[in-house]
Amino acid sequence: MDFSGITDAVLAFVRENQAYAPFIVAALAFCESLAVLSLLVPATVLLAGIGLLIGATGMEFWPIWLGAVIGAFAGDTISYAVGRYFQNGALAMWPLSKYPEMVERGRVFFHKWGAWGVFVGRFFGPLRAVVPLVAGVFTMPLFLFQMVNASSAMAWAFLMLAPGAGLMQAIF
Repeated sequence: MDFSGITDAVLAFVRENQAYAPFIVAALAFCESLAVLSLLVPATVLLAGIGLLIGATGMEFWPIWLGAVIGAFAGDTISYAVGRYFQNGALAMWPLSKYPEMVERGRVFFHKWGAWGVFVGRFFGPLRAVVPLVAGVFTMPLFLFQMVNASSAMAWAFLMLAPGAGLMQAIF
């Protein structure tokens, strides 16, 4: 099954099983935010598609948004914990060892921007899952990390889902 087939299947499943949408979105946001899985799961496209489904089908926005927040928060928390536990060894593990330029961009981004880098990093593709790992490697204080993690997860979830939901509601 190719990328398009996977996307179509997941969106069809959500359309047919709307009660599970918050849980599916939580799993997708978790995968999108976890350092290794973010490279393998096409979650960004799926979340944008689910945003369109919210507007087209009348699903409730806020429970699905909350699912995205919880999933994103959990994924970044685990990425941070892995970085904190393994320190520089985490950056040498597969698959990050295969993408040293991505890790270096995450390191530079984190050192330049600190806590703001963790917040802003959530909104930039491959940096999304690497920056929390790097924050853990460089032992950013846990409380500060979690405050930034929670606030960026809320904003990111809204920006992933709301445009599609609003667009479809405007059309229909």
